[in-house]
Amino acid sequence: MLESFIIGGQAVLNLQGILMMILGVVIGIVFGAIPGLSATMAIALFLPITYSMSPIMGITLLVALYIGGISGGLISAILTRIPGTPSSVATTFDGYPLTQKGQGAKALGVGIVFSFLGTIFSTIVLIFLAPQIAKVSVKFGAYEYFAVGIFSLSMISGLSGDSLVKGLFSGLVGCIFATVGMDPIASVERFTYGVIDLKSGFNILPALVGLFAISEILFAAEKAKFAKETEVIKVDIKNIKGFGFSWKEFFSQKFNFVYSSIIGTFIGILPGIGGGVSNVLAYTAVKNRSKYPEKFGTGIIDGVVASETANNASIGGALVPLLTLGIPGDTVTAMLLGGLTIHGISPGPLMFTQNVDIVYSIFITMIVGSILMLLIEFYGLRGFVALLKINKAYLLPAIFVFCTIGSIGLRNRMFDVWSIVLFGMLGYGFQKLDIPSSPFILGFIIGPMVEVNLRRGMMFSQGSFMPFVTSPIAAVFLAATVVSISFAAFKQYKKMKPAKASTTN
Repeated sequence: MLESFIIGGQAVLNLQGILMMILGVVIGIVFGAIPGLSATMAIALFLPITYSMSPIMGITLLVALYIGGISGGLISAILTRIPGTPSSVATTFDGYPLTQKGQGAKALGVGIVFSFLGTIFSTIVLIFLAPQIAKVSVKFGAYEYFAVGIFSLSMISGLSGDSLVKGLFSGLVGCIFATVGMDPIASVERFTYGVIDLKSGFNILPALVGLFAISEILFAAEKAKFAKETEVIKVDIKNIKGFGFSWKEFFSQKFNFVYSSIIGTFIGILPGIGGGVSNVLAYTAVKNRSKYPEKFGTGIIDGVVASETANNASIGGALVPLLTLGIPGDTVTAMLLGGLTIHGISPGPLMFTQNVDIVYSIFITMIVGSILMLLIEFYGLRGFVALLKINKAYLLPAIFVFCTIGSIGLRNRMFDVWSIVLFGMLGYGFQKLDIPSSPFILGFIIGPMVEVNLRRGMMFSQGSFMPFVTSPIAAVFLAATVVSISFAAFKQYKKMKPAKASTTN
């Protein structure tokens, strides 16, 4: 292995390679930080530019864009409550409340450090365990993916806040919106009502931007109408030392970090899920096992650590099936797969013997790129916080423009612009009725996965549900679902019991 690292180092640790990494990380952070843009869009835009580069330089640039893009989403999530990427949705839950308390710099520091550690953790897993983990994940079929989906949906209970009913309603609405378009198996139109644009359904990016960005802009506009002066959140950066948190706070998060890293890496390995789900699942799981779950959502660093560790850990996880089997773990790795193919490289087991320089240059790029990301975001910390000094009356219209540009750039369709307005109004209505938006996203992403794998599984088994239960891997996940739901119901019962007692008295 050492010899392979030397070969990879010679290929990428030169002036051109380092410049590609710096360029990729900086641009990735910018794309990740702007709502509506994403790591996927950054790679899509730069893919044609890599045509004229050598395969190693081209892949180095794309991997650096990936790392910067996933991490950059935390900046807008923490400072404006608008996640720059789907991977940062859960970061808003505690990141923005910390900003409102005047601890935005601390939240950014925590997010940056644990993003770095999450990436390094998953890179180590990628290097040492890739072949073994890939052997397990390749055994996943329709039965197993259905069970994983059901288990993921059970996490809605942890995202429902005080009302499980409202959380389930939000998740159900998300599932319903995900069914619009062409049936993925029978290719029959569903809920399109003769509108051509609806045939391809709603994309996750406009849904996310609308629910979290446009609704926030609408709320700010409503508050500005009645406020004498537009509120400007102040963050004290003069007394900030280092990353803004103490060693005691750092070590208090060690189990949270390990837990979230494992979840993020594992979710990243499963094809088709990715960081967009891992951050929400890790946040919910950490909240459920916390000694003080009631503090989550009020502004504590535990929530930021869980989300940012998990979404960056999914980077290395997503590269495991890509490099060992040629199966992309998420949308971004699907773009990377295209980049490798363009340069004449076929990912798979043979890649580890025929393209050792490329495989190990990717490993080295992930490690060096993570260090660069840490340094660039650390030295840019004060610059990011300075964004808060901009009056929201000027900042939010600019964000709205970026959201619109990002939604058009996705598929070059005006339909996606109208979609962000639709989801924005839906998110605004949810906030007015105190309905959580996060279960909607979980239902929107996981719902189709559950439906497709349930129908495929039923076709494989000729109408019998028994294989879903008798498959060992599926049975483990279904059992975990029962435990998760029972635990949530018990917690809800305990919460309601004192309320009933006080009503009776």
